[in-house]
Amino acid sequence: MKLIYRIALRTLLVLLPIMFLWGVLFYKAMLNEVMDEMDDNLEDYSEEIIRRALAGDDLPAVSNGSNNQYFLMPIEEDVAKAIPEIAYKDSMLYIIDKREKEPARILETVFVNDLGQKYLLHVATPSIDRFDLMQSIFYWIVILYALLFITVVMANMFVFYRSLRPLYKLLNWLDSYKVGKSNKPLVNSTAIPEFRKLNEAVMKNTQLHESYNEMQKQFIGNASHEMQTPVAICMNRLEMVMEDENLSEKNMEQLGEIYSSLMHLSKLNKSLLLMTRIESGQYADVADVSFAPIVEKYIENLGEVYSYMDVSLEYLKDADFKKEMSVTLAELLVTNLLKNAYVHNVTGGRIKVKLSDSELVVSNSGNAEPLDSERIFSRFYQGSKKEGSTGLGLSITNQICKVSGLTVSYLFVDGMHTFVVKK
Repeated sequence: MKLIYRIALRTLLVLLPIMFLWGVLFYKAMLNEVMDEMDDNLEDYSEEIIRRALAGDDLPAVSNGSNNQYFLMPIEEDVAKAIPEIAYKDSMLYIIDKREKEPARILETVFVNDLGQKYLLHVATPSIDRFDLMQSIFYWIVILYALLFITVVMANMFVFYRSLRPLYKLLNWLDSYKVGKSNKPLVNSTAIPEFRKLNEAVMKNTQLHESYNEMQKQFIGNASHEMQTPVAICMNRLEMVMEDENLSEKNMEQLGEIYSSLMHLSKLNKSLLLMTRIESGQYADVADVSFAPIVEKYIENLGEVYSYMDVSLEYLKDADFKKEMSVTLAELLVTNLLKNAYVHNVTGGRIKVKLSDSELVVSNSGNAEPLDSERIFSRFYQGSKKEGSTGLGLSITNQICKVSGLTVSYLFVDGMHTFVVKK
């Protein structure tokens, strides 16, 4: 998950309970205000009735058209003591004008006239309008807080993205950066000290990396020359010595063993140098490679080389496998897989090659037991030692796939050792 989305998600998780709490508190505050206003109206209405009753004026009608109602009744002293001086409650009220019951807010109070007679005043007003108002308040709070919530999150993401624009520009530049290639200069001016330091650190490390890469190239070239030349000279001299007819058979065998060891050393050196070149990205002949012609070419060539093994080969082409990569590495990949299928096969065995638009599959018969799938692509791993093998073929194959954006896996299916290369 991208950093901006992760921060947006965490902002949501933090703001959601906070804004929910704010909404609940605001809703309760609004309800208290509504209730206070209704109670104030009831109190004003009751004071008006009490004032008229004490002054001996005519009392208002029991039902005055506003759905407010009251009744007044004398009570005894002992009853008055059991009733609070003023009390509010919610109850059902029969509305005379509507001839039906509705929820109502009720005020009860006790007062005394000049003669010492106590009266109970019961004042009521329907609260159905209050419930409608509460419902409207609730809906509007939900809508407004939801809009506020979304606005805060979007504003936070906008500000965050604007603030981190230099970081994203730097990341895009690093994505396109290739060691040893001609890269565009980093243009990432910013007034933020932290990002300026990050730019400087990245440029310093890329320059250091370029320096190391150049040193590695020089080392590879020097190593190739300094190691291969003496080995080649030794092999040439051995060949000259072995042409001497006066050598005994025992000496010839010993010289042959030395020559084979030098041959193995030469192949091992070339393989290690090849892996180093692959890892350092020194193959720049990148193109849109079509694997079908390469596979068909090496099937024919290797079939002739290993014809003595009498191995049957089945080639299936559902579609062409294409990938943008180094042409040289594509040929090495195909060569290694096909050569491995022959070298580790048995006389009279079989090989199956299958191409599709998404994968290249090479299967071969051989050892009846599956290989160690966790170690098979490791350097110098050999399931069964083959003469002349360096143990680096599959490791080179794996490294080619890594630098080319491919994957290679091993399966043992129906007695066949299968290698699958996928995009």
